[in-house]
Amino acid sequence: MPLDLFEPFALGGLELANRMVMAPMTRNRADADGSVPELMVRYYRQRATAGLIIAESTTVSPQAVGYPFTPGLYTDAHVSSWRRLTEAVHADGGRIFVQLQHCGRVSHPSLLDGATPVAPSAIRPAGQAVTYTGPQDFVTPRELGHDELPRIVAQFRHAAGLARQAGFDGVEVHAGNGYLIDQFLRDGSNHRSDAYGGSPAHRMRLLDEVLDAVCAEWPAERVGVRLTPENGFNSMSDSDPQGHFGYFLGRLGPRGLAYAHILEGDMATKTASVDYRALRTRFAGVSIANNGYDLERARSAVRTGDADLVAFGTPFLANPDLVRRYREDLPLTAADPATFYAGGEVGYTDYEAVSDPVVCDVP
Repeated sequence: MPLDLFEPFALGGLELANRMVMAPMTRNRADADGSVPELMVRYYRQRATAGLIIAESTTVSPQAVGYPFTPGLYTDAHVSSWRRLTEAVHADGGRIFVQLQHCGRVSHPSLLDGATPVAPSAIRPAGQAVTYTGPQDFVTPRELGHDELPRIVAQFRHAAGLARQAGFDGVEVHAGNGYLIDQFLRDGSNHRSDAYGGSPAHRMRLLDEVLDAVCAEWPAERVGVRLTPENGFNSMSDSDPQGHFGYFLGRLGPRGLAYAHILEGDMATKTASVDYRALRTRFAGVSIANNGYDLERARSAVRTGDADLVAFGTPFLANPDLVRRYREDLPLTAADPATFYAGGEVGYTDYEAVSDPVVCDVP
C-alpha cells in the first residue's frame, strides 16, 4: 500500500499524527529580551495539528542574535516562557522541536551591545542588517579565534539543555541559511587555513562539535539538523554543493539523528541545480524535504520515498489548519507578506480555521 502524507509517522520514539511539518519561520514577535509572549503561544497552538512543528530560529546566546524581537534560549526567563508554549502545543496533541542557532556575521553591532559580529572569516556579507532602528549596512565581521570556538559549542549545549527544561520534544541544529554553522560549512564564507577551514572535513568540524555537545543533552534520535546546500540567502555560496553536502550528509548518517532537514535549491528563486534525490541517498536516516512544496508534490515525494516528511512554510502562516485543508481539498487562504515581520496579531494569529457547517435538527 503506498505511503501517504496524512499517515502517522514514528520519529525518535515520538508518534507524529501525520507527515506534515511546520517549517521554522522567524516572525519577530518575541519580546525584546528574547522571551516568548502569549501572542506566540496562541500562534503555535493554532497550528498544533501539524505532525511536527519546528519552532522558529532561537538564539543560543546574546552574541548569537541577528534580528530584533527574536526568541532566545539561554536564560531562566526564556525557559519559563517557552514552557507555556510547549505545554499549549502538547495540550492540543502537537509535537514541537526548537531550532537552535547562532547568526554569526548576519548581525550588527547595535544588536550585540556594540560588539562586532563574528564569523569563520572576516568576509562582509552583501546587503543590510535588520535592526531596531531600521536597515543598516552589514559590517565586516571579526574572525573567530580557534580558542573561541569551544565557547560557541558550549552555548549550543547550554541551550539544548534548557530546551529539555522548556518541554520541547527535541531540537534542530540550524546549519543553514547563511548563519554561523553554515558559514563554516560553505567555502564561499570560510577561508580559514586552520583545523576549521579548507577541506570539507575541516569545515564540518564546528557542526560535528555542536552535534556532539547537543547529543550529550539529548538522545541523538531527538536531534535534527537543517542544511541548505545552495541557498544564496545572506550572501552565501559554495564551489561544489553537490559534492560537499553529499560528504556532509554521508558523515551525518551514522550519528542516528532524528532527521536531516534539507532546503532544496534557493529560498528566494525556488530554483535548484543540485540533484537532491542523489543527495538524500547519502544520509542513512529520516529526511525532511522543504522549499516550495504544494500538496501534490508533497504527496508524490512521500509516495515515492523521496522524502519521509515534508516541511511547509508560507502555507502554514495563513492556514493554521493546513493539515485539514490539504486532507479535505479545501481552498487555501493567501498569506500577506506585508505582515510577515510587522509585529502584532495582524497576519499572525488572526487567520481563521475553516468552520464546520452548522447542522440543524429538522423535526
